[in-house]
Amino acid sequence: MKPAVAFALLFAASLGPFPALAADAPILGAWAVDVSRLPVPPEARPRSVTMTFSEAGEGKYRTEVDIVFADGTESHGSSTYSLDGSAAPVVGSPEADISAVTMPEPDVLVMALGKDGRGGSIRVFAVAPDGETMTETASYYRPDGTPVMRINHFTRVR
Repeated sequence: MKPAVAFALLFAASLGPFPALAADAPILGAWAVDVSRLPVPPEARPRSVTMTFSEAGEGKYRTEVDIVFADGTESHGSSTYSLDGSAAPVVGSPEADISAVTMPEPDVLVMALGKDGRGGSIRVFAVAPDGETMTETASYYRPDGTPVMRINHFTRVR
């Protein structure tokens, strides 16, 4: 076995099993974006954005994103994935067709998104200690290569 491969296997084994969410994990549930705080002009803001994180069975989880855009059109995206950082398809999303997800802490979820064979954005969701609010830090690149970060604020719906 090549040394680099052996090291990678040893490192992965040292991490232990990838996390599984407990039934009462803080991230599970439905979350609504505070659209009034989005960093875009009011006329361009979606009317609503709701994200739902749920168990999908067999050690997998599902994220669903429902958006009502400013013009009233709607989209529903979803993905079912493991928390081991492996790629999983995303369907129905205007901004992603593939994702990888992990959860380094019970109240933090990290999601990498891609579309059309290209990297898209990295999203870090952090649930506040009160379990009722959550922030999402979205990191992506403009077409000219300039990195951008934005923070979205969520409130628990259920």
